[in-house]
Amino acid sequence: MELQRIHHVAIIASDYVKSKAFYTEILGLKVIAEIYRAERDSYKLDLALPDGGQLELFSFPSPPPRPSRPEAAGLRHLAFLVPDVGEALAELASHGVAGEEIRVDEYTGKRFSFFADPDGLPLELYEA
Repeated sequence: MELQRIHHVAIIASDYVKSKAFYTEILGLKVIAEIYRAERDSYKLDLALPDGGQLELFSFPSPPPRPSRPEAAGLRHLAFLVPDVGEALAELASHGVAGEEIRVDEYTGKRFSFFADPDGLPLELYEA
């Protein structure tokens, strides 16, 4: 098997409109396609990442909450590479999105920080 890269990551939103605005207006991801699936009463929004990967944002009626604190088994977080963590945090703050304090990875020496999407999904900024 030859895995080449991550094609997409899927996220289920509790408030589709709010999450769509967060990922498109605040994070600046571009919409590839948006489909309403009547048989599931569900939206599927494909968003383009700069490296060619995609985020899929779904809505479903009454999705159960996913625990993230204390950390639960499963996907821990989604990390985005940025040229400057401080600048990225400042931009998030200008949109009312709180970030954690900048830390330094003890193994790589790279700076990073966490913030959350509207459902509390942990997202990381990792400095290039």
